[in-house]
This record gives sequence, structure tokens and C-alpha cells, in this order.
Amino acid sequence: MTEATGKPIIENADLQELFKVLRDNESPSVNELLAVVKQISAVEKHLQAAVDNLAAMRLQLADMEARNHPVQSTLEGSVITMQNHVLHLRDRVMELKNNFIEGCKNAITAFKEQGISALDDVVKFLHIKPALELLRQDLDKTIKSNEKTIAKIEVAAAEYHEAGRHFKNVGRIIMGKEAIQEAKPIGPLAKALTAPYRAERKCFAAMKGCTEKAIGSLAWLEDRAKPSIQGTIQKYSDQISEETKSIPTPQLAISHDSR
Repeated sequence: MTEATGKPIIENADLQELFKVLRDNESPSVNELLAVVKQISAVEKHLQAAVDNLAAMRLQLADMEARNHPVQSTLEGSVITMQNHVLHLRDRVMELKNNFIEGCKNAITAFKEQGISALDDVVKFLHIKPALELLRQDLDKTIKSNEKTIAKIEVAAAEYHEAGRHFKNVGRIIMGKEAIQEAKPIGPLAKALTAPYRAERKCFAAMKGCTEKAIGSLAWLEDRAKPSIQGTIQKYSDQISEETKSIPTPQLAISHDSR
């Protein structure tokens, strides 16, 4: 379904096998782990939408170049910037998926060798938290870059309108008419030029939201795997108690004084 990152993660055979193991053994981790997978799947879909938006940007640029429009140089740099960001994010998502799938394989192997108790802390097999954190950081940078790009295009469009106003004023002055003093607000051109970039920003924001939710579900799984302090204290108290019982009581020697 998602061409940007290959086969969707939810369709991976190793992932499906791990979920079957967890469900068959009524593991309490299965729901939160499924939540993580759903968020990663959503990231894939939003990334594909961002890739599709790039096609719209290229068509827009080609149209401006064919018309030799003054804003074409601005659009050219903007398209290249966006393309680099999307390609980088694609690599991040691929890394995330590969880590997850490899972790699923390792978890299944551990289950086969040690039993279901090996999956009490299933997160330790996945190694995806660093990849999620890096993806979130990259999305922050990409969103900020996207906002700068939109502002740059709006400035270029405003300058185009301003140049048009000056040109029209020359004609008005020649005809003895009063010059137009204020430029018109940014019009349909600027809105059309920035539309795919605003759509792109929406995709990036959605990806960031999904990434943060995945990190939250992962944190829940990590916390659940940690034994409580009270439980740990009780465990060692019971252990000490049992060990104490096994220690023989020393017999006191009684001396009898002869009379």
C-alpha cells in the first residue's frame, strides 16, 4: 500500500507471529504493542501523502518554468529542500521498521527457547525508542523548514505583485491617472503556490503526532516491565526469611560443675 517505505509494517509475518504468541498467552502487553504498530502504520501513510505532494510541487514548478515566471527560482529551491526532507524522513521510517521487525524475530526466538516469561519485557527486543526519538527530532526540523519555505514563497509572490503595481502605475501616470499607493493583499497566486507546502506541513505534523503517541505507548510498556519497588522489597524479604529458616539453631553447651 505504501510505496514510500515498502510493505506496510502491519502486514509483516514476524510481527503477526509475535502478536499471535502474545494473544495465545493472554499477555497484557499486546494492546499497547498494537497501539505502537498502529501509530507506525499511520506514520507510513502520512509519509506516502508527503511523497505524493512532491509530485504536485514538481508540476507547479514545471508550469512556472514554462511561463518563465519570476517566482520559478524560489520554487525550484523550495522543491529541492522539501524533496531532501522527505527522502531523509523515508530513511528514518525504514530504519524504524527494520528495527521493529528484527526485534520481533528476536522476541519469537526467545519465546521458543525460554517460554512466555521471556516476553514479560517485550520492549527490550524491539530497540525502536532511539529511532522514534530521532524521527520526532527530524520532524521538528522539517516542520520549521517548511514554515520558512512558505514564508519565502509568500514574499516572492508579494514582490511579484509589487512589481506589477509599479508597472501599472507607469501606465496610469502616462494616462494622467492617480497612482495606486497600496499593493493588493497576497492573492490567488500565493495561495496556489503555497497550497502543496501547507499540505506537506500537515503531513509532517500528523507524522509527529503519531510518533509521539508511539513513544507514549512504548513508555507504558517499559514501565509495566519494571518490577515495583514494593514488590522487589517483598521478594527479597521473603527470600531472606526462607534462607533464615534453613540456618540451624546453634546449641548452647551446658556445663555441670562437679560438687
